Amino acid sequence: MSPLCKEAIILAGGLGTRLRAILPDLPKPMADINGRPFLSYLIDFLADKGMERILLSVGYKYEVILNYFGRHYGHIELEYVIEDRPLGTGGAIRESMKKVMGEDAVVLNGDTFFQIDLDRLLAFHAEKRSLLTLAVKPMHDFDRYGTVIVNEDRVTGFEEKSFRSFGYINGGIYVINKGISEYFQRFEGNFSFETDFLQNCPGEVDVFAYCDKGYFIDIGIPEEYGRAQRELAVLFGKGHQK
Repeated sequence: MSPLCKEAIILAGGLGTRLRAILPDLPKPMADINGRPFLSYLIDFLADKGMERILLSVGYKYEVILNYFGRHYGHIELEYVIEDRPLGTGGAIRESMKKVMGEDAVVLNGDTFFQIDLDRLLAFHAEKRSLLTLAVKPMHDFDRYGTVIVNEDRVTGFEEKSFRSFGYINGGIYVINKGISEYFQRFEGNFSFETDFLQNCPGEVDVFAYCDKGYFIDIGIPEEYGRAQRELAVLFGKGHQK
């Protein structure tokens, strides 16, 4: 694991409204995947990559997450950033970054898993001296995701969902430098990192795109939730560190 970054933030405050028919009244990252929460797979991934501290950004029914995971997971220290009101993904990142001890943090969406080479992502981020690096996945023949426009390793724009024979999608993993905080100041309270911030900052902030072809799944989509049941157990096995 690269010594450049040992901290991560997981956005674990989602309500899971699209999964309500198949998911009990729980935070979305606690969706059961083969007998354990989806969130545990994300933490296992980070643990395997040498992370030492994870900030869990939580809100809706956060006690369920706290009671299950506690303050440690294997060798990893867990800290909770609790929203007393919904802050959106942007507000959640803004508040969590205030508690990051180092200069950079890896940020993961709590409802997607992207099996990237984290060492290479961090090395790319450092090489570019980036404030914000977005992990993108190349995809063929898709229509359920928006498209990230990439030009010479830089994000230059975003396009809405439509059928694409080829394009890059947002993989839901970022590396964020604390220097980005000054650009968050214009937003008060609740805001979306993806739409309010990302889609408005190319040109003002250099957003770099790191491309990886690793396995990707979004459990927030009901049909993908069923696929996760079949595939994640194969990728991770059945054990975990709790």
